Amino acid sequence: MGTAEQEETFSDIRQGIRRLCARFPGTYWQELDAERRYPTDFVNALASEGWLSVLIPEEYGGSGLGLAAATAVLEEVHRSGCNGGAAHAQMYTMGTVLRHGSEEQKERYLPKIASGELRLQAFGVTEPTSGTDTTRIQTFAKRDGDDYVVNGQKIWISRAEHSDLMVLLVRTTPREECAKPTDGISVLLVDMREAVDNGLTIRPIRTMLNHATTELFFDDLRVPAENLIGEEGKGFRYILSGMNAERILIASECIGDARFFIDRASAYAKDRSVFGRPIGQNQGIQFPIARAYVQTTAAAAMVDRAAALFDAGVQPGTEANMAKMLASEASWYAADMCVQTHGGFGFAEEYDIERKFRETRLYQVAPISTNLILSHVATHVLGLPKSF
Repeated sequence: MGTAEQEETFSDIRQGIRRLCARFPGTYWQELDAERRYPTDFVNALASEGWLSVLIPEEYGGSGLGLAAATAVLEEVHRSGCNGGAAHAQMYTMGTVLRHGSEEQKERYLPKIASGELRLQAFGVTEPTSGTDTTRIQTFAKRDGDDYVVNGQKIWISRAEHSDLMVLLVRTTPREECAKPTDGISVLLVDMREAVDNGLTIRPIRTMLNHATTELFFDDLRVPAENLIGEEGKGFRYILSGMNAERILIASECIGDARFFIDRASAYAKDRSVFGRPIGQNQGIQFPIARAYVQTTAAAAMVDRAAALFDAGVQPGTEANMAKMLASEASWYAADMCVQTHGGFGFAEEYDIERKFRETRLYQVAPISTNLILSHVATHVLGLPKSF
C-alpha cells in the first residue's frame, strides 16, 4: 500500500490522533523533558480513547484493527510532535498473551488491558551480560511447588515503573542442558504491583532522553506457576512475533518523526529570510529537505509492506528489520537536516527540534541495532556465513 493510499485509508484514525495531540503541545513535552517526568496525562488520553487497544480483538474489548492501523496511530503521534515511546508497548506486548496464553489468561487480562485499567507495558528481555544475544540470558526461574522463584537481572526495561504487568523472559533450563540454544526459555507474566519490594527492585536509569527506562533486580521473586504463558521451555518463539510487531511500530514512529522534521524544516525555510531572500530558495537548503522526503517516502513503503505481511498472518522478520532500519535512518537524516536548516534556533528548547533530535536517535540502537539488522539480512537472506 502506498503512502497516499494509507493516508486515505486511515484518515479517520489520523485525524483523531491529531485532535488528541493538539491538547499536548510542545510546552507540555518540554516541561516533562526538563524534569524527566512520565507523560501520564497523555498516556491516559490515548488509553481512554481506545488508541492503545487497536490490536486487541473485539471479543476482548479492543477494536481488532490490525498492525497497519496501529502504525497510523503511532506515526501521527510522532508527526504531531508527541512521543509514543511512553505507551506503545501497551499495543504489542499483550500479543504474547493473545497468541500463546490460555483462554483463562486472555479473559482475565486482555479486557482490562484494552480498557486501560491494566497497563502491560514492560517487556523484560535484555540483560547486562547478554545484550541482544537472547539465548544467553541468565535470569532463572526455578519451579518450587505452585510458584516459580526468579533470580537475576534485566536492563533497559522501559516503563517498568509505569506498568502493572510485565512479560518476563527467563531460563527454566540451563543453556548447556538444552539441545538448542533457544530451548529452555520460558515466559512469565509478572504482576508488578505485587512484585515490587517482594523480590523485585526497580532502579531508574537516567539517559539523554526522557524515556523512563530502568534496571531490574530479581531476588527470590515468587511468581505463581499459573502465570506461565504457554509451555515451559518454549518461550523463545513466543516472543518473536511481538518483536516483529515492535520493530514495525517503532519504524512507523520514525516515519512520523521524519515527517515532523520535514514539515518543520520546510515551513522554516519558507519563512526565514537571510540576505534578502527566503533560505528555502537556496538549493543548499532545498536539496537536503527534498532528500529527506524521498528517503522517508521510500522507508514508509517498506513499513507498509511489513505491516501488511504481519496482518496477513506472516511473520515478516526480514521485512520488519528492514523497515526499522530504513525508517530509523530516514528519521535521523531528517533530524540532522532540520537542525541544520534552523541553525542556532535548532538548539533552542522552545522549538522542540532538539528534543525530537535526541528522541529519534535512539531508534538506530533500539529495539535492535542497525548492525544486527544487516547481519540478519546477510545471513538469512543472502546466505553469507555467520560471523557469530
